Amino acid sequence: MCNSTVAPSRPFHRRKQATMDTTPLQDAYRALLDAAATVAAADTSPVPPPGEWDADQILAHVSLISAATINAVSAAATATTTTYDNRTAHNDWTLDRVIALAGGNAGLRERIRLQGEALSALSGPMLAEAELDTLVPTLLISNGKVLVDQPMPLRDLITGLAGNELPGHTQQLLALLR
Repeated sequence: MCNSTVAPSRPFHRRKQATMDTTPLQDAYRALLDAAATVAAADTSPVPPPGEWDADQILAHVSLISAATINAVSAAATATTTTYDNRTAHNDWTLDRVIALAGGNAGLRERIRLQGEALSALSGPMLAEAELDTLVPTLLISNGKVLVDQPMPLRDLITGLAGNELPGHTQQLLALLR
């Protein structure tokens, strides 16, 4: 049994460390959500080219990728072993299930907004440099091709999301308007 009435001999102090700047991540989520809102407000339902995703499928994919990244960050913060594998975020059944669970486009946008806020909060001041440097076994695929199949530092997963993944899907959404 824990006796919570005993005060520690000295207060807990976390070492002051540099933190990851999450501004690019926040900006990337904001741009994606702005593009998604623009597509949702379009007069007609944009039809993707054959073999491409529609707006809801793109958003479901982003939601799944965001959830996987939050999971990896949480695991690093708790010294738990994790992996990062984006294959389920490409599965049509899984995408349809996420769309249904979120309640469609508006629900997906809200879910992604909240995931972006959570990821920004967790990735910035919460993680120490050692946690950001945690090597995460990673498997990234795109269009059926393996892009990465090796351990990557957690920080690279986060900066890759901000610098490549989210901007790429922002452009993919905007292309639906053409």
